[in-house]
Amino acid sequence: MKNLFIEYPKCSTCQKAKKWLEENKIPFEDRHIVENNPTKEELSAWIKRSNKEIKRWFNTSGLKYKELNLKEKLSNMTEEEKIKILASDGMLVKRPIVISDKGILVGFKEEEWKSILLR
Repeated sequence: MKNLFIEYPKCSTCQKAKKWLEENKIPFEDRHIVENNPTKEELSAWIKRSNKEIKRWFNTSGLKYKELNLKEKLSNMTEEEKIKILASDGMLVKRPIVISDKGILVGFKEEEWKSILLR
């Protein structure tokens, strides 16, 4: 399986992560998160495989997150409702994301990426 790199091209963190992948010669397929937002099915599978809490998948610094007042609402939502809202708008999803045979990465933390993708 080729690595899937999900990004918002205007995001500086995504640009930095993409450069890191290229510098480390890690092959990937690029996917624009707004034009091709992850589906509920994809998100369900990825969240389960990532072993990360679902709240880690939200772009908490995004305007849309704040506009919808999700900080207050998430604690009263079911996991299914949270996945549905993530699937509704790519700007709500934390990025970049890498889907790999070696693991799933959400957000760019270079040390974490090294430990997963360069092993």
